[in-house]
Amino acid sequence: MGDRQIWYHIREGFRSIFTHGLMSIAAVCMTVACLLIMGSFSLIAINANHVLGDLEDDNQFLAYIDDSLTRAQAQALESQIKAVPNVADIHFVTKEEALANFKANQERQDLFDNVESDTLRDRYEIHVVDIQLMQETVDQVKDIDGIAKVQASLEIADGFVMLRNVATALAIILVVMLVLISISIIANTIKLATFTRREEIAIMKMCGATNWFVRWPFLVEGMILGLTGGIIAFFCQWGIYGLIVKAIDQSDLLGIISTLPFSSMSHWILLVFLAAGFVIGAGGSVMAIRKFLKV
Repeated sequence: MGDRQIWYHIREGFRSIFTHGLMSIAAVCMTVACLLIMGSFSLIAINANHVLGDLEDDNQFLAYIDDSLTRAQAQALESQIKAVPNVADIHFVTKEEALANFKANQERQDLFDNVESDTLRDRYEIHVVDIQLMQETVDQVKDIDGIAKVQASLEIADGFVMLRNVATALAIILVVMLVLISISIIANTIKLATFTRREEIAIMKMCGATNWFVRWPFLVEGMILGLTGGIIAFFCQWGIYGLIVKAIDQSDLLGIISTLPFSSMSHWILLVFLAAGFVIGAGGSVMAIRKFLKV
């Protein structure tokens, strides 16, 4: 394809956009709306995964030391526990520290003044790297000589994993559905513009124009509309996300829900919106022009 043909296709693509101004605006608006819905669901899924990740980081299990071991022997088990795969971090808690922590969480601390620290055991607080491997990690720590028993909330860990997997699966399904809907919408919008030029396309085909020669101006038109929609959707998403984060910060949910800053995701969101707009525009154009090339 020569330079003259390239510029012809670009010029015709731009001309068609301005010739069918209302249809072009409708295509951009529909693309923006679909990208915003897709982006909003994706951001919800990303933040939900982030919150679940924070909960997973806080999730831990306890390994209690056998009473027959001395304090030095108990602390010597640290290297063996750290050597277990999937162990991220461990913290040794003495009997005295455990009792103090227990009293601190009680409303009537004076009721426990006569409780001796020897009623408790030294223990290790163990954090894991991957919560999905919690059961295997617990079993391996339990097998270490000197560990009397292990306390782990495996049901909670399994619940976190299930929630994360469900959130991810729903996000993927919704994104795929919205992309397909967006392609269909922009295809129908461009098809309306193409319908008004069906006689022109038929004449070009009878004069020997190839399918791609006819198709390229519409592809350029669709790509421009899609990319324009992607850029507009990006800035709209930025503003909407900022308003939602501000509302959360001013509410009582701040201690429960933590949100990621938009700036940490902005370059990826812009890239995805531009790519989605490009695919939606190009895909819609190809679908719209296909019928009219059969002359």
